[in-house]
Amino acid sequence: MSTELEGKKGIMDWYFKSNLLIRILIGLVLGAVVGIIAGPSIAWINPLGDLFVRLLKMIVMPVILFSLVVGSASISPARLGRVGIKIIIFYMLTSAFAVAAGLLAGNIFRPGLGMALGGAAEAAGRELVRPSLIDTLLNIVPKNPFSAIAGGAVLPTIFFAIIFGIGLSYLKISKNERIKKAGNAVFDFFDGAAEVMYLVVRWVLQYAPIGVFALIAVVFGKQGAKAVGPLGMVTLAVYTALILHVVVIYGGLLSIFKINFFKFLAGAKEAMLTAFVTRSSSGTLPVTMRCAEENLGVSRNIFSFTLPLGATINMDGTAIYQGVCAIFIGFAIGMPLSFNQQLIVIITAVLASIGTAGVPGAGAIMLLLVLDSVGLPVEAGTPVAAAYAMILGIDAILDMGRTAVNVTEDLGCTTIVAKTEKELELAKWSK
Repeated sequence: MSTELEGKKGIMDWYFKSNLLIRILIGLVLGAVVGIIAGPSIAWINPLGDLFVRLLKMIVMPVILFSLVVGSASISPARLGRVGIKIIIFYMLTSAFAVAAGLLAGNIFRPGLGMALGGAAEAAGRELVRPSLIDTLLNIVPKNPFSAIAGGAVLPTIFFAIIFGIGLSYLKISKNERIKKAGNAVFDFFDGAAEVMYLVVRWVLQYAPIGVFALIAVVFGKQGAKAVGPLGMVTLAVYTALILHVVVIYGGLLSIFKINFFKFLAGAKEAMLTAFVTRSSSGTLPVTMRCAEENLGVSRNIFSFTLPLGATINMDGTAIYQGVCAIFIGFAIGMPLSFNQQLIVIITAVLASIGTAGVPGAGAIMLLLVLDSVGLPVEAGTPVAAAYAMILGIDAILDMGRTAVNVTEDLGCTTIVAKTEKELELAKWSK
């Protein structure tokens, strides 16, 4: 019976078994073409795009809560000794530099400038309700975490999830069997809930090609062909920032610790290329580990801890992408981000990176959180939603570069920590 069922094909089998990213790209192109041809009359398909936005909003808070708790709880305090502290400091600092690099590239290239997806009146209205930097920092600590989660408050939810996860990690290693058992039970619940949400995300993304088609068609129906240039500028800005970050930040750090940057790139290139093609840090992990051991001479005692951790919490490429895209969306709706808002982007992106890795379409999902944190929520029918849809349409192109940089940083930081711990086989570097 099972063989007969497996042999049958559903009416939509051709759709669900084809490559999702290709379908989204096709949706982008078709939406642009149809929008240009149909003009403003294409507005009738707006509900299809609004449905996609509502589905995305539905999954964001559960995904970030469950994945952050699991990510934080997975870092056992027993292993957070000297190596753990070192690698986490490197990961967090380089992630902050990465977001700053993305914002710098965004401010230089100014993608989206002149698109005017939103009117001046709307931009002015939003200007009046911008929170100050001090208030935003204080509000990171929620008065009521449940109301923060229910209300979609991003930074307080991130803060609470991380604190809860760290507390849970201590329960898991308690010497009291009752407490340890309770900790493992709670962890298993959140782990299972996170897996459920990852599955739901995959379901929602199956609708993405249709949603992107509808949103992009409306944008191009109103804007015409002039919307193509800004997307090219976003891609140029992201890849410029990615390359500069690798050369300046990683190259500089490796040089400080007297590690040859070019030999490092030669040893890491297989993992970098695999990440570029697969667009998955976790999927590339076996290759990354092999490169660390065989090419770079890193001790297994070091990379067996730092690389899986990096695949979970270390997302430099994604942080750069979020910086550039936040700047693009600000310009596109006629509301450039203020200096305070850009600082908030850095804080949010670094905190959110802890829960990024397990989420399919991670960068695009985390971008929703970053936008929320600066007062630009992606709501159905708004200019922000239209600009976000444009980014989602080229996300596959951007994802290749950012994943390659994510893996490169994991290897770079791991190599530096191994050198400081005298766990690096120097003979491999003298060849």
